[in-house]
Amino acid sequence: MRVHRVVLNSRPGKNGNPVAENFHMEEANLPDKLNAGQVKVQTLYLSVDPYMRCKMNEDTGTDYIKPWQLSEVVYGGGVGVIEESQHANLAKGDFVTYFYWPWQTKAILEGSTLEKVDPQLVDGHLSYFLGAIGMPGLTSFLGIKEKGHITVGSNQTMVVSGAAGACGSLAGQIGHLEGCSRVVGICGTDEKCSILVSELGFDAAINYKKENVAEQLHKLCPSGVDVYFDNVGGDISDTVISQMNQNSHVILCGQISQYNKDVPYPPPLLPEVESILKTRNITRERFLVLNYKDKYESGILQLSQWFKEGKLKIKETVINGLENMGVAFQSMMTGGNIGKQIVHISE
Repeated sequence: MRVHRVVLNSRPGKNGNPVAENFHMEEANLPDKLNAGQVKVQTLYLSVDPYMRCKMNEDTGTDYIKPWQLSEVVYGGGVGVIEESQHANLAKGDFVTYFYWPWQTKAILEGSTLEKVDPQLVDGHLSYFLGAIGMPGLTSFLGIKEKGHITVGSNQTMVVSGAAGACGSLAGQIGHLEGCSRVVGICGTDEKCSILVSELGFDAAINYKKENVAEQLHKLCPSGVDVYFDNVGGDISDTVISQMNQNSHVILCGQISQYNKDVPYPPPLLPEVESILKTRNITRERFLVLNYKDKYESGILQLSQWFKEGKLKIKETVINGLENMGVAFQSMMTGGNIGKQIVHISE
């Protein structure tokens, strides 16, 4: 059986910006026969995420992320439907998700590696399993629960950078739900700022491309910053940290401003920023959602409940067609998405 797939065509270089041409779509053959334990799936949605930029380098810089190989099929978070099954616990018509889903229209996968999902958890929006009711949602929720130290009623202020992205757009809302009295987002367009405040319940938003972030923070966070959900690193984070309170907390979710640079993860801070962390006793520990697998199930149920109750608003940017995976990836890395960037695959 002939299928379409996307392979890694070239690497952007450790200090280069990824482009759509780094990926290439080609045809491939799928075996007709399934082995015991295998299933044939039709791909419905694929995810593109900032962490994947590290996978484009031969050396990803971390031990838990493996690089994509040149001329081989690319993979990441995906959701699809089973067309044929030789696995005892999976049947035709079941919906499944997998963190290493190949970027192809149909695939043969080991049934034991897949997670069966219940469409009722997302009111039928299957793509949400790759976003708010999936890894980005868990990253935001568990990051805040484990590293944010939010106490209801203690009048805490949270700042979120990359606030209109997959994690940031959820983190601000979860900050409120967990008890922060004030949440301020930082993002890169007026449209994003407007959506954060009018749709997602942020108290205020700063356009870092137009406004002086330090001045705006001073104005919008008069009592200083107690919790900082950091998706970007770099200059913006240095500015936020300089306005953080004694005994406050940085949730180190991502460092997208540094992903096109050859620096270690997490990138080193300037000496003056390190000094602020020390003197003000600010915690800034690396947060890795993979270390909290025992909390996934309860986390997904909480996120789903909030969504169903209308307390968690979900934004996504959907591009259609496997042939546009590279376009979607390039757009996501340059801030073209609001909420989760998703690619809808349909043959």
